[in-house]
Amino acid sequence: MQKFVRIESVGQVFSTRKGPFVALRDIDLTVAQGEFITLIGHSGCGKSTLLNLIAGLTQPTSGVLICAEKEITGPGPDRAVVFQNHSLLPWMTCYQNVYLGVERVFAKTESKAQLQARTHAALELVGLAHAQGKLPREISGGMKQRVGIARALAMEPKVLLMDEPFGALDALTRAHLQDELLKIVAKTQSTTIMVTHDVDEAVLLSDRIVMLSNGPAATIGEVLDVPLARPRDRVELANDAQYLACRAAVVDFLHRRHGNPAAQAGSTAPASKAAASTAAAASDTAAVTPAAPAVGLHVVSSNPAAEPMRRVG
Repeated sequence: MQKFVRIESVGQVFSTRKGPFVALRDIDLTVAQGEFITLIGHSGCGKSTLLNLIAGLTQPTSGVLICAEKEITGPGPDRAVVFQNHSLLPWMTCYQNVYLGVERVFAKTESKAQLQARTHAALELVGLAHAQGKLPREISGGMKQRVGIARALAMEPKVLLMDEPFGALDALTRAHLQDELLKIVAKTQSTTIMVTHDVDEAVLLSDRIVMLSNGPAATIGEVLDVPLARPRDRVELANDAQYLACRAAVVDFLHRRHGNPAAQAGSTAPASKAAASTAAAASDTAAVTPAAPAVGLHVVSSNPAAEPMRRVG
């Protein structure tokens, strides 16, 4: 597949009252067209910062970001963002919120009838045609997020960027929208980059999971291929050996090797607490490790020259 998004030697430094703060360093990543990538790591590791750089909402201090062979120098309709907060205008109906985005992108090239057709199609895609006349206060949190996804997809972006879009939802609604997103991405073949804190969400949705080291000066620690066939069914995957092996690999990275960001940043926490944290993480990892090793699961180091590919399981 074509290398659609390229992130080359990107670093991000912010000016603060205490001096420069290095948020990201040496970020190198390529995303193929149609690929689903998740970014995962502890709070403060720069996941959202990296997503904002791809969106063009901020500019990198060093390095370059490229989408479809064009340098990313600012926001554009080729990259649509879905935030954790649905960001709907409360005085507009679901239809009007989606139409607003469609009009901004296509008004100069399409008729009003075509714009209306795009809006209806997007709401139909996320299963909200019946709620198009409702205001945001009249629908549930999950439905609001679906309107946000519809608005993003209606603009036909080359890349769909999602910053913890289901993070504020209850577990059942979150699971339902994850399943819906699987269907939508399968239908649209969208190139998707998503930030999440949820290990199970990352494994269920992703083709690859990009694991970031702890901040400050965070970088890509490892990239995990998720060799699960599509379409995916969460019930069938519950006891799947490859699914469990992927989950165990991510848990191991987050909770054993990068499990205490405060300590890595110079915390003076008592050794007994650190030991207890390590023990708990080891127990967590053991609990999700499959009884039989999966075949073909690889974790790729962010620096192949320094560390060859490792087989997990």
